[in-house]
Amino acid sequence: MAAQKINEGLEHLAKAEKYLKTGFLKWKPDYDSAASEYGKAAVAFKNAKQFEQAKDACLKEAAAHENNRAAYEQAGMMLKEMQKLPEAVQLIEKASMMYLENGTPDTAAMALERAGKLIENVDPEKAVQLYQQTANVFENEERLRQAVELLGKASRLLVRGRRFDEAALSIQKEKNIYKEIENYPTCYKKTIAQVLVHLHRNDYVAAERCVRESYSIPGFNGSEDCAALEQLLEGYDQQDQDQVAEVCNSPLFKYMDNDYAKLGLSLVVPGGGNKTQLECHVDAEHSDGGMSQGSLHVSSPPWIVGISS
Repeated sequence: MAAQKINEGLEHLAKAEKYLKTGFLKWKPDYDSAASEYGKAAVAFKNAKQFEQAKDACLKEAAAHENNRAAYEQAGMMLKEMQKLPEAVQLIEKASMMYLENGTPDTAAMALERAGKLIENVDPEKAVQLYQQTANVFENEERLRQAVELLGKASRLLVRGRRFDEAALSIQKEKNIYKEIENYPTCYKKTIAQVLVHLHRNDYVAAERCVRESYSIPGFNGSEDCAALEQLLEGYDQQDQDQVAEVCNSPLFKYMDNDYAKLGLSLVVPGGGNKTQLECHVDAEHSDGGMSQGSLHVSSPPWIVGISS
């Protein structure tokens, strides 16, 4: 079966080359027919799992028909099958730019998002850039729900990479769009995400400002999100690790997107001690007016009390 498909692909390549040749009675190459044959060759090679040949055929199709944006994208997908992800993304990006120039922004956005998904695990920084580009395309088309979804992907990758300064800006942009489309409950969740990011940046002032500014969002003041954030900030300000841990272990925080839930669970108050440490103290016993014996006692923090060994 594979051999048959390879032969089929080679036949289409030969036909394509024939269409490109000129002669005494044929002054101009037939680019459209050649592009069609290259496309058929690419399909045949792909079915035979000859991805290198399939990719080459796609590129020749694109070259033969200069405005064939889909051919560049298909060549990129062949490179993906060959695990050449950076090269794949480069071709898909080229295709998306051509889609934009041709007035098909939706197709361009889908291509960029596809490229982001391809590269996310290999090069998160590039994926962030692609998701942000996709969001910009959707935003320019006033498709705000799609735009904010892609911004959310970028924000989570930034948090995962501990690029907190950029993450704070990205989440703020998400929040602005959710406010514009009047999705207020999601604005509350984004405020929680913002506060966690700012506290991991050791910027209590920015975290407090986020909560204060959110009072203007309808329904935020008096919501469980607002009450939890006020309790969190109070505990952080008073260097009360127990109070901070209690808030961050609540269902409201634990069932957020995984990247933000992890921020909550790993939040440690500066000067408040590490919640994984045990508290130690020394009791000195005095006899005859002096210290005769010292003993080390280890007491468990409140969240460990009650757990049997």
